[in-house]
Amino acid sequence: MNQGQTIFAQIMEFISHDEFRRCVQRYDGNRSVRRLSCWNQFLAMAFAQLTYRHSLRDIEVCLRAQRSKLYHCGFKAPIRRSTLADANERRDWRIYADFARTLIDIARPLYADTDLGLDLEATVYALDATTIDLCLSVFPWATYKRAKGAIKLHTLMEVHSSIPVFIDITHAKVHDIHLLDVIVPEPGSFLVMDRAYIDFARLYALHQALAFFVVRAKQNFQFRRRASQTIDRSSGLRSDQTVSLTGPLSRKLYPIPLRRVSYYSEQTDQFLVFLTNNFSIDPLTVAALYRYRWQIELFFKWIKQHLRIKRFFGTSPNSVKSQIWIAVAVYVLIAIIKKKLGLQQNLYTILQVLSLTLFEKNSIHSLFENSNETEKTLNSDNQLFLFQN
Repeated sequence: MNQGQTIFAQIMEFISHDEFRRCVQRYDGNRSVRRLSCWNQFLAMAFAQLTYRHSLRDIEVCLRAQRSKLYHCGFKAPIRRSTLADANERRDWRIYADFARTLIDIARPLYADTDLGLDLEATVYALDATTIDLCLSVFPWATYKRAKGAIKLHTLMEVHSSIPVFIDITHAKVHDIHLLDVIVPEPGSFLVMDRAYIDFARLYALHQALAFFVVRAKQNFQFRRRASQTIDRSSGLRSDQTVSLTGPLSRKLYPIPLRRVSYYSEQTDQFLVFLTNNFSIDPLTVAALYRYRWQIELFFKWIKQHLRIKRFFGTSPNSVKSQIWIAVAVYVLIAIIKKKLGLQQNLYTILQVLSLTLFEKNSIHSLFENSNETEKTLNSDNQLFLFQN
């Protein structure tokens, strides 16, 4: 890689311009554009994500301070606050959603060899949603409660890679369960979900699609035991049963047997009951799969803490969705760079180092040569790490 390039330019070299151009052409994004192209809009918003800018004026001032280096970073024109605001409001957010998905398709094979430590060959996905609070007077379209606005980020995440493979952005009134109507399950894969996703009609649809699920049971779960398997209680297991639903509606919606595994966790002093349609895996693996659901909680906390998705640069739905999808694209891009360059640091460390060196003319590798010293300087016990070695 050319060491005469800025770090920012080197980062953007991992992006396929042809793929980006196709996404722009799909939605006619550059129609009637005179100054700020979709590519330059993406560069400015990616810069904001990488350096955690607070406002459009903040972006403009910081880029103007580096104006002598902007051309070599890929910017073809100065970034004006008003022009960037108009682009965020008017450019179709689906351009950046589609482009983020192309990066996801690149990142997933790079992490295919990551081992979860389970005797399981199938891909494991975690499904959940997080709420992002908004001011109702500023975002009147994001209705949630009487005096509160919010949007919801529905996410299907590949557990072993911590890569989101599906994201849907809705207002916060949309129930989590509706995402099961949208996603296309991968046959043979496992979907791990919490109690909010218990809907027996939808779970039966997953079963018919040849996908497996692991979901935590609700307390009012009505069932009849049909058979019990021998268990080792010293492992924390309390039961491994084949059951039938007995509720007047649930037995019609899910007419075949389910597997019920109960487990006591000494670490959290919790008694947990899981339901699954897979009868072949070890019962401890069922409990372990649900424990890995915590990865998606870490993902939500990480992106809220380290990317700009809680404070927005525009107030329209299009602007909000564009900013979130560009944030996702930056997250996946850093994950790609970590793997392709063989960097040993965690994602947090990489992002922090890059944020301070974007306009330096060193190679990215040189920034992480003294990895042990860098991690000691930047590590903090209260940080949440993804892609930790």
